[in-house]
Amino acid sequence: MNVKTKARLAVLTGNFFFGTIIVAVKHISPSLIQPLGLTAIRITITALLFWLMYAARPVKMSFTKKDYLRLCFCALTGITLNQTFSILGISLTSPIHASLLVLTTPITITLLAAFYLKESLNFFKIVGLLLGISGGALLVFARDVSSAAGAQQSLGDLFVILGALGYSSYVIAVKPLTEQHKATHVLQWVFLFGIFFSLPLGWNALQQAHWQSFDALSWFALAYVVVGGTFIAYMLMNYGINKLGASVTGSFIYTQPFFATIASMIILNESLSMPKVLAAALIMTGVFLTNYRKK
Repeated sequence: MNVKTKARLAVLTGNFFFGTIIVAVKHISPSLIQPLGLTAIRITITALLFWLMYAARPVKMSFTKKDYLRLCFCALTGITLNQTFSILGISLTSPIHASLLVLTTPITITLLAAFYLKESLNFFKIVGLLLGISGGALLVFARDVSSAAGAQQSLGDLFVILGALGYSSYVIAVKPLTEQHKATHVLQWVFLFGIFFSLPLGWNALQQAHWQSFDALSWFALAYVVVGGTFIAYMLMNYGINKLGASVTGSFIYTQPFFATIASMIILNESLSMPKVLAAALIMTGVFLTNYRKK
């Protein structure tokens, strides 16, 4: 198996974790642990795993004072805000809605890049933005009142979009750092700084968690969220970016709704509706057009 094939499999596996983590979150939050508490655990343990890996093979890092300030901003947007809003949203909305709305991330990145980095908006990007926004709006306003999410589903959808916006801000801010330092070293510091933002927010939720009610499946779901859906997934995605490039790696985001939908239909008995299918088509077409490059 050549390197590129291994990298594609790694990225596919990483997106499998990102897609199916939604089902694991639904199993334990908010019934056993509140979203803020789950986010605090997720970030704290992932940071410890990254630094244990660094301790096993220490390498000199050359971050400047200005870099550390940027790392703090990246931790706030890409770790604390992204994961807090994402977990809050997943706990309120349906897994299929959450996985489809995650696809708005490349669209918000395009908007922020145009605003902050002055990247030009061509015809394809503008049409893609309009289609993607239309698909997201359709999901949010075509609320499935029969689902377990009930009346809170629209609020959950909004939280997922805010999480995507936080991650998009992170992608724009972290770009200069990844051009000068290894991605793993950046993640080590980003997750470490993320603890200082997330742990205070989730401290009360951690104390109120129903730890005595956790059974074997619940502990597995928690481990899946923290180890599989965060630490391993980030490592696999970094490997893919290193071997395939950011554009190719990013294109695999289309697989997340597929994995989430299959898992939700099998485990949570969710069903596909016409608004969801239409919204998926609009969002995916929009993401494709915003990343389209004329040869």
